Amino acid sequence: MIETERLVLRRWRADDAASLYRYASDDRVSELVLWPTHTSVEMSREVIETVVMPNPHTLAIALKDTGEPIGCIGLVPPGGEHHATVSSEREVGYWIGRPYWNKGIASEALRALAAYCRATVGLDSLLITTDKRNAASRRVAEKCGFMFVEEYIYDGVESCAYRLDLRAASGKTKST
Repeated sequence: MIETERLVLRRWRADDAASLYRYASDDRVSELVLWPTHTSVEMSREVIETVVMPNPHTLAIALKDTGEPIGCIGLVPPGGEHHATVSSEREVGYWIGRPYWNKGIASEALRALAAYCRATVGLDSLLITTDKRNAASRRVAEKCGFMFVEEYIYDGVESCAYRLDLRAASGKTKST
């Protein structure tokens, strides 16, 4: 579990399915993150149990004051990357529910995950890939110190890659 001022980054649970569905059923969210829009709570539960829970580095972004998951952040499983990584590097993926866009939540979660990866996972760098149309996600990467690497095409989608050198990065976080 990773805590920030407003958030708790924690493992997903099957009983988070209704919250996941609430935000993952929004086409505006799924359109830019390259996964299908959720069509039922059951679909969300299946995603949690078969895709998210098996990956120990995929975390719910939960509001500290309510405990409700409002998004997701984590390390892309090896082999699932959207861009080539370098040695001791992992790709990060994240998304936030529409009501929480433009509130600094994704940046807060990304800074915390980067600090955790530097201190606990022992990575040298992180990579973020975004749909080129997703200006908000690109801004999050830049605000968190990720440097532009290149534009490229992934599965027919114009995309951008950003890298953060964790050996030089710093951030405030509390891990428990």
